[in-house]
Amino acid sequence: MLTEQGLATTLGEAKAAFQGLVLRDVLAVAEQRLGRSLSAGWLEEFERRRALAFDTRLRPIPGAAELIEALRHAGREICVASQGRLEKTRHSLSLVGLDVYFGEDVRFSAYQVPRGKPHPDLFLFAAARMGFEVEDCTVIEDTPSGVVGARSAGMRVFGYAGETDAGELERVGARTVSRLIDLVPVLTGPSGVA
Repeated sequence: MLTEQGLATTLGEAKAAFQGLVLRDVLAVAEQRLGRSLSAGWLEEFERRRALAFDTRLRPIPGAAELIEALRHAGREICVASQGRLEKTRHSLSLVGLDVYFGEDVRFSAYQVPRGKPHPDLFLFAAARMGFEVEDCTVIEDTPSGVVGARSAGMRVFGYAGETDAGELERVGARTVSRLIDLVPVLTGPSGVA
């Protein structure tokens, strides 16, 4: 859609520039690069097209349900802290069948705090709402901005390098895994905190 607006952008460039940002920040960066405002209604059209793409192509990350089940079985509390709006999170979780694990009370959005990732606000908000001290929290992130935010919050961070380069996640301070299932023994053992 940025290319349609005259800002030629490949998928790789879009991921490098925008992955992990809230949409208002994506919009600001894109307009700065373009040197003008995007068309009226561009953001709403993006959200509409994204929802349609999710409806047909979104799939769960392999091992996600198994990791969640293992964490729950080990008595760990879990939540979702997303850059997206709560409605997007609800829709995404429902589409991949993970909504049963995350009630409304354990879904948090960057739209509920002053600043999204890479700032720590969202992680601090989620921890406080769930009643945990930051040093007792572990974050699994798939973007460099998320890793930076979680580390800034004082939390332990694992980087899921499924669609993100492991080196990028490691450079900003995450221990990385390429499969979520590999986190089961790490997070469910006696010292695991999730």
